[in-house]
Amino acid sequence: MSGDITVSEKAREKLLILKSEASIGDDCGLRVSVQGGGCSGLSYKLDFDDVQQPGDQVFQVQDLKLFVNLKSYLYLAGTELDFSDGLDGKGFHFINPNASRTCGCGESFSV
Repeated sequence: MSGDITVSEKAREKLLILKSEASIGDDCGLRVSVQGGGCSGLSYKLDFDDVQQPGDQVFQVQDLKLFVNLKSYLYLAGTELDFSDGLDGKGFHFINPNASRTCGCGESFSV
């Protein structure tokens, strides 16, 4: 299994739309992180960020840059970020092979 963090085409397109709507420059990337909380113990967090921090893992997905701090990367290695706009839920979803349990909403997980 690859340790890269990937983004589906649908998620990439939605992120580019959000960047455009918020007038965020091309030099800004997406910070993907994990924090304590949520019903399963850990939750995902997405923010736009224009600064690479020391220790960040950086992934280039076509025209989108991802920043992941080392602590979060340990939980996210091999994860795919996807986007759904279907009837069963709209929003970003993480397909995380490291998660042993996820909550019903898909926003938190445990390992």
